[in-house]
Amino acid sequence: MRFFAHAKYPFLEWRYRAYVATGLMLALGIGAMIFNGLGGRGWLNYGVDFTGGTIVQVHFNHPVHADEVRAAANAGGASDWEITQFGTDQEYVVRMRSFGQETGRDAQAKTTRVLSSKFTPQKDFVVARTEAVGPKAGAELQTNALIAVLLSFLAILGYLAIRFEWRFGLAAILATAHDILITLGFLAVTRTEIGLGTVAAVLTVVGYSMHDTIIVFDRIRENLARPRHGLTLMGLMDRSINETLPRTVLTAGTVLATLLALLIWGGPVIRPFAEVLFLGITIGTFSSIFVASPALHAIESKWPRKEDKSPTRSKSASRPPAQTAV
Repeated sequence: MRFFAHAKYPFLEWRYRAYVATGLMLALGIGAMIFNGLGGRGWLNYGVDFTGGTIVQVHFNHPVHADEVRAAANAGGASDWEITQFGTDQEYVVRMRSFGQETGRDAQAKTTRVLSSKFTPQKDFVVARTEAVGPKAGAELQTNALIAVLLSFLAILGYLAIRFEWRFGLAAILATAHDILITLGFLAVTRTEIGLGTVAAVLTVVGYSMHDTIIVFDRIRENLARPRHGLTLMGLMDRSINETLPRTVLTAGTVLATLLALLIWGGPVIRPFAEVLFLGITIGTFSSIFVASPALHAIESKWPRKEDKSPTRSKSASRPPAQTAV
């Protein structure tokens, strides 16, 4: 992007303003989780996948829009049901939180009674199957989701240890933890229902945020290997961020444009997934500039590296890269 071709923004000088914004967002999110927990509603709003409940698959004899099925559920007094399309516009899955106090026949009868407010049983629809998800299975899913996030952290840390060094790895992990905490805080404030799709969105945010941070860190590492010509560490990091700024803006802009389309036209089923991704990618782009890089600067300042000042090292660093003829 030509607009950023000669960018010289002092990002690290602005880091204290970013710290204030980050602190406010973290305080709001953590405060919302504590408030929800003390209020007995749970820190986060877990869906049927994690809390347990009953799943009912409904087959319609003709194409039906999802909004019609939700309108029928609302009219029948079941506004808390989670209704999603299952493959075609004739197959729908209903998730209800009740479990243990009603059998599959009870759930089937309840579904038939509720949907009868708008549709005729047998003529318009039939209940194809019922399935119960117990609290134990929901707890196992919560544990597995946490394990998935932790394993992703370990895999990323291992990659960074091989590709860079511990200073870069520590700064990247701090930035990624910052992104996850703010995303969870957003879920707590908005009381967005958390299902398996939400966990997938959080893992996607982790990958995107780390990828964006690695791009910036890779340029910092390249510039650290070159002669500084009197440039301070802060100035070198600012130059590295500005050099990668066109790529950062283009990548984030195209992804956010796609997610904005999903938010507007994707419907209620995909909206929680798109909301988490939209916020997470915005925060991830912010953190790669205003959290990861300042964290790396603080670590480098506290534990500075030992520079190799040997003549061979100096000559190789000052020599311009060879040009390859095409």
